[in-house]
Amino acid sequence: MAQHNDLGRQGEEIAVQYLLKKGYVILETNWVYQKAEIDIIAQKGKILSVVEVKTRSSLAFGLPQEFVNQKKIRLLVKAVNEYIEMKSLDVEARFDIISIYNSPSGFEVEHLEDAFFYF
Repeated sequence: MAQHNDLGRQGEEIAVQYLLKKGYVILETNWVYQKAEIDIIAQKGKILSVVEVKTRSSLAFGLPQEFVNQKKIRLLVKAVNEYIEMKSLDVEARFDIISIYNSPSGFEVEHLEDAFFYF
């Protein structure tokens, strides 16, 4: 397995633990619909958080969240709409990014709530 895959899995586990500590309930991880994969689907109250996790070993090439593009956003929107319909949920969906990078002092986590909007 490639090192970047290991780093990505480690980042997703860090993100899950972070969300649990913040009081979220994890509903799904790595949920797939067609060509879209949602890293984490979590809920806190009536808010369904669709979480994209971006993990980097350094910030040399930019912040992790800068790597979420419009194509990924469209795929996430399509997938979460299907998820909500399939599960008959009465929730408000929010799109978050959890940005993780490995600093000299360990992994740094930043949770960007309402990271992007789809109109």
